[in-house]
Amino acid sequence: MSDASYRDAIFSTPLDRVARFSFDEKVVACFPDMIRRSVPGYGQILGMLGLIAARHLRHGARVYDLGCSLGAAGLALAGTLPPSAFRYTGVDLSPAMVARARETLDAECPDHAMEVREGDIRTLDVAPAGMIVLNFTLQFLEPGERDAVISRLFQALEPGGVLVLSEKIKASDEQENAWLVERYHDFKRANGYSEMEISQKRTALENVLIPDTLAGHHERLARAGFSRAHTWFQLLNFVSLIAFKDAGAPTSQEA
Repeated sequence: MSDASYRDAIFSTPLDRVARFSFDEKVVACFPDMIRRSVPGYGQILGMLGLIAARHLRHGARVYDLGCSLGAAGLALAGTLPPSAFRYTGVDLSPAMVARARETLDAECPDHAMEVREGDIRTLDVAPAGMIVLNFTLQFLEPGERDAVISRLFQALEPGGVLVLSEKIKASDEQENAWLVERYHDFKRANGYSEMEISQKRTALENVLIPDTLAGHHERLARAGFSRAHTWFQLLNFVSLIAFKDAGAPTSQEA
């Protein structure tokens, strides 16, 4: 498959009115470059998914990648695990993302059981799964909807299953949070984004991406029933957590 991705220049020209950010065709076209230059540690998080699955995933179990975008988590798993080790289901709300993810996974992982569906994770019927990945997805839901989503995912996990949750966070201390935001902007500047691009994208994401505190994520996971959760990665205000379901906990039978 030819590489159809381009450099992210969506906010490189002055806009009279900055529209709300959405995962449309323009974003899909430059998404690999956008996420590489905008999400500190994204490559490291992807690189660990296969190792986490190799350690914790029951052989042959289903893996859900919710908010899968272009299927990068599926590619990472397929790069580490043999075809018999897992069945991958990616889900995304953006039709453009789904179409591109299907094309990519079909071309890159022809021997693995990989499917991508268009769907809303707030209402999705989730079959029993050994591992669920939420990479920078929960932050785009309304805060009041997040507890119900995590609770449903806990119910869908098999006993002994794991949830990997990666998010942009805010610090509870205002001074610390301001420092993290400024260093994040430094990160973006170092990756070639201009002041105008940083400012306009921040405006576009206002009230679209609403971060929680790290403590808030841990509290939500505990309320849902997870026996333990670890923050295994953090770089600036970007984190990844792993949450464990007890081996004796029940599983929902949704299909």
